[in-house]
Amino acid sequence: MVFEAIMTPEQRKLRDDVREFVRNEVPRSLLMDMDANKVTYPKEYVEKLAKKNLLGLRFPPKYGGRGLKWVDDIIALEEVGVLGTSLGCLFSLPIIVGEALNVFGTNEQKTNYLKPTLEGKLCCAEALTEPRGGSDFFGTTTIARKEGNSYILKGQKRFVVGAEGADYFLAYAKTRTDAPSHQSLSAFLVDRGPGVKAEYIYGLMGTRGGGAGRLVFDNAVVPEENLLWKENSGSDVFWQMMIPERMTSAGGALGTARAAIEIAARYSQKRKAFGMEIKKFEAVSFMVANSITQLDAARGIVYAAARTIDERKDSGLQRRMASEAKKFATETGWQIVNNAMQILGGIGYTNVYPIERLLRDARLALIWTGTSEIMNLIIQHEYYRELSESKARIRDVEHDAAEADKEEEKVYE
Repeated sequence: MVFEAIMTPEQRKLRDDVREFVRNEVPRSLLMDMDANKVTYPKEYVEKLAKKNLLGLRFPPKYGGRGLKWVDDIIALEEVGVLGTSLGCLFSLPIIVGEALNVFGTNEQKTNYLKPTLEGKLCCAEALTEPRGGSDFFGTTTIARKEGNSYILKGQKRFVVGAEGADYFLAYAKTRTDAPSHQSLSAFLVDRGPGVKAEYIYGLMGTRGGGAGRLVFDNAVVPEENLLWKENSGSDVFWQMMIPERMTSAGGALGTARAAIEIAARYSQKRKAFGMEIKKFEAVSFMVANSITQLDAARGIVYAAARTIDERKDSGLQRRMASEAKKFATETGWQIVNNAMQILGGIGYTNVYPIERLLRDARLALIWTGTSEIMNLIIQHEYYRELSESKARIRDVEHDAAEADKEEEKVYE
């Protein structure tokens, strides 16, 4: 891989460790059974990851992590991504929920939730989307009512990976009704138990086997010590979580795309038409060339975003880069998987090859953790903000024209 040149020896070792896990610890039967909906939630997979100390790589060692950086997470995410988005998502959830716990959690919450999560003793999930709100997260209608030393949650969440299977949920609910949503939401750690029910498990086009379903909170009792951060400050938690939400999607998409084009390229070396291997036809070889170029470009932007998040404190720039990475990597991944199917032709549309499963998986990546359209909104918003702040620091190239001083010709209305 071209990016090996910029990896440290420790990062190459991490990549090799994850590759070995993916090659030797994940049986083919698990992938088949998950895709056939014979497995609802593979806890043993999460437990195996934990035994290899591969969960939550960026978090402090005292809680079970390795104290690494985002670049290291991306290296691991690409390798896990070759398995498809179901197992990639289960690998990512401790990164996402763990981010909220690591940044906002109390020592007790980290001990009781983050540590056992990274040890594979607890499985986590996040409950964000509601039946009447997809991209409109702040349209949340789930209510949390304070009663004594507890909160009573009532409402519904949908598309919760781990609705069936997870041990606890990071959920958002309104804790006041007299303020805008971004000032009235709170985040809670909700244990599975009375009042928490997986009401419906979805039949998904792809990304199967993760127990994705609709979760109902029917007067679920949550002790006040399970309030994450501060009451009515759930928006702080949400915005922090959006970085790992989008970066894990981007990193996983690299692996899925890589797997697909590798299958197609190997096929093109064997498959013959008109008396020669089809890789000798420009229609095929150029498709491979374009796919590899796009994949390396996607890696470039994802790694750049990871370095930016690791080293820059500008939250606006972090949001823009994470959004660019998510948008570009998932859209590129979708195109590359489609190219792979085109190279295989009709046989690629069957389950003789895994391309059809990877294609079904890849389509979801353009929707979850923020659609491409939402990514565009964030990218342009942060860019315009940066543009207004940078004018005094950079050359004003607008004046580099022969008639630049003709202000009367610059009509804006």
